[in-house]
This record gives sequence, C-alpha cells and structure tokens, in this order.
Amino acid sequence: MTSLASLKSKQVRLIKRPIGVATADVWQFTEEAVADPGPGGIVVKTLALSIDPAMRGWMNEGKSYIPPVELGAVMRAGGIGRVVESHNDNYKEGDIVIGGLDVQEYASFPEKSIKRSGITKVDLRAGSETQWLNVLGMPGMTGYFGLMDVGQPNLTKQGETVVVSGAAGAVGQTVGQLAKIKGCRVVGIAGGKEKCDWVVKELGFDACIDYKASPSSVKAGLKQHCPEGVDVYFDNVGGEILDTVLTRINKKARIIICGAISQYNNTTAVNGPKNYLSLLVNRARMEGIVVFDYADRYHLAVTEMAGYLRDGKMKSKEDVVTGIEKFPEALNMLFEGKNFGKLVLRVASA
Repeated sequence: MTSLASLKSKQVRLIKRPIGVATADVWQFTEEAVADPGPGGIVVKTLALSIDPAMRGWMNEGKSYIPPVELGAVMRAGGIGRVVESHNDNYKEGDIVIGGLDVQEYASFPEKSIKRSGITKVDLRAGSETQWLNVLGMPGMTGYFGLMDVGQPNLTKQGETVVVSGAAGAVGQTVGQLAKIKGCRVVGIAGGKEKCDWVVKELGFDACIDYKASPSSVKAGLKQHCPEGVDVYFDNVGGEILDTVLTRINKKARIIICGAISQYNNTTAVNGPKNYLSLLVNRARMEGIVVFDYADRYHLAVTEMAGYLRDGKMKSKEDVVTGIEKFPEALNMLFEGKNFGKLVLRVASA
C-alpha cells in the first residue's frame, strides 16, 4: 500500500467570487498531507481533469442545479484517476476511476462519499483516459441525453435538420456526430475556419458556419445551409446566436439549452432571447439539460458510444494542457475560444 504519510497534494482553492472573468486573485494554491479515508475509503491519484464551461457557474453565489463551490474549498472538477490506496473491497489499487476528483493531485474519499462523488471504475480498453473525460464522460453524456431525450430527433423521418453551436467543443462534437449516425442533417456553428473545416471534414457534419467571419455570418449561413428551417437546435452558447437560430426554427422544433458560454462572464444581467415568441408561433419547445438527471442511464450511453469509437463511426478530440498550476489559464481558455476540442488538464502521467 502507498504510505499516506509520504503523500502531499497540491490543490487549487476558490477564495473569492469572480465578477466577470475569473482573475488570478480568486485562486489560492495550497499543499497539504493527504487525509486518511478511514475504513471503507479510498485514495485516488488524479491523472487528468475535465475543464468545463459549467465551472464558471459553480463559482457564483445563488441558487442553481448544484450548490456553489464554497469559499476556501478545493475547486470542483470531474476527472479520471488511479486508486493508490483502498480499504474498500469494491476497489483495488491500480483501478482507474472517474468522478468528482476536484482540482487537486490526490483525492481522499471516506466510504460514505464515494457514491456521492460519483466514483466509478472504468475500462481503458473502451477508450483512453482523455476520451473518458470527453465522449465517454460528462460531455458525451450531456450530448447524448440532450439530443436523444430532450431533442428527440425523429428517427423515422430521415434528414431532420439539427444545428449545433459550439460544434468543435466537447459537447458539440458528440452531438453532431451522434445526430449524423442517427440519420439527421447536421449544421455546426463554430469560431474560425480551422474549427469549421475540422467538423465538416473530420466529423462529417454537412456544413459549419463560422460565426467569427462577419456580424451577419450566422444569419446568412443558416439561410444557406438550413433552407428548410431548423428542427432541432442544441445550444451551447446563448446570446445573439440563440436569437438568430430562433428566427429559423420549424413548427414543433426542439431547442436544447445546454449552456450559454457567451454569457457566463457577464458583469450585467444575462441576456435572454429576444425572439422567444418564435416558440409560440411555431409551437416549439425549449428545454434545459442537466446531465446529472440521467446518471442511472450513463452506462447505456457509454456502451453505445464506445462501440461507435471502436468502429470508427465517432471521433474524440481533446485539447490537453499540462500541469495543475495551469488550471486558472486553462479555465479561461474556454471563454476566449482558444481550445480546440474537449479541454483537459493533465495532472499526472501515471
């Protein structure tokens, strides 16, 4: 067994609630001994962490689908790691697990907190460590259940048009590929020619609109690539892009609200959709997706999408930043559009 007395864990703690962009002064870097998890507990060495837009929301005070990170606490994060000490018959040293590891080098879980933190053993034969944080992890589960359960593409009516914003990001890439597999026509929205070329040429989207090309590029692109309107819109960005898509939706369209990354660093009130009456005119539906609601069915989606990865029907692109000390700048990469693919923070190699 690993000697806990010899283990020190670096951590990143939230010490101030940010206003707008999360600047360096909201974080504190600490190091402390790894706590003994006690009978039935385990200790996990963090290998990699998932960097997600939702993290910015978790830092804010106020009611949400999950309590805010407390000031002084280690920043919340999902990740993948290796069990280095176990007092639990369900886990052995060397097991690879995913779950709420938080931004730290080692995570100690008393028995009662293992389930609460979603600690689950995974098989690296189904996908790599970073793929377990992408297509096989929370982003993939969000994309799968958001599209299939909330978006409900009509699988008997081949060719429904699905539009996905943030198409080159973690959730967007899964949504678009899955929609194509299910027989839909897929149009992505992404920032920059390189990302748009990638989702079309590598992921198989039918088209991609570069929202950075010009102020009117989304409006013009939707008119060009969705001549018969939009049946399903998977929204990861909110703001003006959501408003523009609402002008193109079809009768009985379904809009999945997954995120609003364009609004998360606002210092003023979040801008809601101005064109919401299009929902009334078109008898359309707008519904949110919170992935935790589907936890009891994750295994079904993982099995299906692991098969797509194995068969080459689906790809999984990750953008990896190395070093726990890089966490603050890695998080802000999301809001600057600097990441290309699912953003992952590599904490340790083994």
